[in-house]
Amino acid sequence: MPTLILVRHGRSTANTEGVLAGWTPGIALDDRGAAQAAALPGRLAGLPISEVVSSPLQRCQETIRPLLDARPELTAHTDERIGEAHYGDWSGRKLAELKDEPLMEVVQAHPSAAAFPGGESMRAMQTRAAEAVREWNARVERDHGADAVYLMCSHGDIIKSLVAEALGLHLDLFQRISVEPCSITAIRYTRLRPFLVRLGDTGDFASLAPREEPPADDATVGGGAGAP
Repeated sequence: MPTLILVRHGRSTANTEGVLAGWTPGIALDDRGAAQAAALPGRLAGLPISEVVSSPLQRCQETIRPLLDARPELTAHTDERIGEAHYGDWSGRKLAELKDEPLMEVVQAHPSAAAFPGGESMRAMQTRAAEAVREWNARVERDHGADAVYLMCSHGDIIKSLVAEALGLHLDLFQRISVEPCSITAIRYTRLRPFLVRLGDTGDFASLAPREEPPADDATVGGGAGAP
């Protein structure tokens, strides 16, 4: 079965403003995110990518544009099932405000029981994304062979949930996974099991350096802004 390259979108204006964007329209890459997207073709130059699948949201579409420009032979597809979690009434709100919401404790400690008001549950989010991957695995293998490599551009919580699913981890453990903006995660699928072969690889270790303000103990809903 194919190898899936999961790319989180580059840093967005919502990331830098500390806003939970969700499906809010008009959320673009910031200057750093645009630079991250511009570097993506070079980072992926050695890979024979057969298909590109993207979330419909603007920040993902902008992230894959330089890659598509560099490889005009690639066909791009949009799949809503790998779009961001539907955060409902939380969409567009500051993360600093949301941390005091009682639901946030559930999102952090027991996400399989979390459902966003006016939105979807985290279980539903993971299920739709995993179903999309299974269908695309079959399609890519049929059209390009069992050793094919294809790419999906998606969002932090979606990618984290797919990694958890590939590793056989309960969704309640997925907040232990971190993927920065424009990071690359790779999962090689086989008949018996998936293999996680890369996780959150940015090629930049700046985010590991000590910061003036220590990172929070809680996971950042939506994925965070990455290195300062």
